[in-house]
Amino acid sequence: MSRVLTDTTRRRLDIQGFERADERALARVAPWLRLAFGLCAAMAGVGTAMASPTILLLLVPVASLAALFPVHPFDLIYNHGIRFMTGTSPLPRRGAPSRFACGLGAVWLVATAWIFHTGHPVAGYVLGGLLTGVAVLVSTTDICIPSLVYRSIFGFPRRRATD
Repeated sequence: MSRVLTDTTRRRLDIQGFERADERALARVAPWLRLAFGLCAAMAGVGTAMASPTILLLLVPVASLAALFPVHPFDLIYNHGIRFMTGTSPLPRRGAPSRFACGLGAVWLVATAWIFHTGHPVAGYVLGGLLTGVAVLVSTTDICIPSLVYRSIFGFPRRRATD
């Protein structure tokens, strides 16, 4: 099956740090790049809804590892399982903007958990809701606000000539 990325989707993925990934290979796995953020959004949403510092803190090591390494821990679920069922190739390595987003998420998770722990549920729900919303946004539209912040500071990828 031949898939093609729209210019908008390609630009959004470039902003996340996939600008060096092969166009055809990226088109086949682009929907699966959302899996990690979708799982993180679900866990953060549950932790926020339950006002549970424990659930939120359980997600911190996942986000921290995703910030440190070019392969998100949840990408391993796809790379070592799902891709064999779908017949697709492994996910490309994540670039610095995506890793920056995960590092920011780890800090945000700690702050949200601490706020719930100290007995400020309204502030915890606001922070947790915003965190969950940002993760849902990237997992549904490929728009990653922290990656946009990173690119605003360190530069956007240059537009390639027509492929």
